[in-house]
Amino acid sequence: MSIFEYNGSAVVAMVGKNCFAIASDRRFGVQLQTIATDFQKIYRIHDKLFLGLSGLGTDAQTLYQRLVYQHKLYQLREERDMKPETFASLVSARLYEKRFGPYFCQPVIAGLSDEDKPFICTMDCIGAKELAKDFVVSGTASESLYGACEAMFKPDLEPEELFETISQALLSSVDRDCLSGWGGHVYVVTPTEVKERILKGRMD
Repeated sequence: MSIFEYNGSAVVAMVGKNCFAIASDRRFGVQLQTIATDFQKIYRIHDKLFLGLSGLGTDAQTLYQRLVYQHKLYQLREERDMKPETFASLVSARLYEKRFGPYFCQPVIAGLSDEDKPFICTMDCIGAKELAKDFVVSGTASESLYGACEAMFKPDLEPEELFETISQALLSSVDRDCLSGWGGHVYVVTPTEVKERILKGRMD
């Protein structure tokens, strides 16, 4: 078993019309044993920028704390929030500088730019970015997430339709992966509001 699969995870981000959604499962396990069913995998950097971390739970929390520290320094120096593209470059640089002993995480970054244009991207554990215009996935359920998102995604979805699409894609995907599941956690972000919802899923 790969170290990335040790705790199990599923993270997906999807683009809509001037909005985006980011979702994750809630399971925290040690291989096949479930330890917690309310584990946080999506973190708010600011109101228009979210970070999802799949992979090893301990490394995810450490990396998040380092990135929050860097973002707060940026806010003090620049007196503004970081753009999603800038934050993606920061995450990539932080991961690459640890390339010989990497954080075992695969980040998913989703945000709205100044023109309210959605930006999503994912990267591997040493910071190689993969940009997309529709959706990005990571975690142990990524293969089934690719299939579900490919089948369900439509361009320019409104926030409510986007929520339905990403939720159905997530729930149907984690049912096909025994290392992730136990419900879902979804954020839908528009220029004016952030909606957070908890999904109930199969508890097995």
